[in-house]
Amino acid sequence: QVQMVASGGQVVQAGGALRLTCTTSGLNFADMNVGWFRQAPGKSREGIALISWAGGNTHYADAVKGRFVVSRDNAKSRFFLQMNSLKPEDTAMYYCAADRVASNMLAGRPTYWGQGTQVSVSS
Repeated sequence: QVQMVASGGQVVQAGGALRLTCTTSGLNFADMNVGWFRQAPGKSREGIALISWAGGNTHYADAVKGRFVVSRDNAKSRFFLQMNSLKPEDTAMYYCAADRVASNMLAGRPTYWGQGTQVSVSS
């Protein structure tokens, strides 16, 4: 049974930083492309940070490029999103996701989803 649990979301002031963690089980984690999506109220869910199975390739949405960093720990089957210089527009529910096929991640259709963790950035 696949489980993906996202944690680390909280209320933070603009300019602050947060680190999200997605802890997984039941996956062949080292074979999976993984990443983070977010959905703000009234908006569509968007992919913001993806990392390939070996960690050699990353992809970021323009809105977070230069501020967010995605990384992974294959030994512990988990991955992270370091979020710096947070802005009020980063307020959203953040979801972790995984798929063996990278194009599914890029298309916003990963096979596996975690539950969300709320990030709220106050101005």
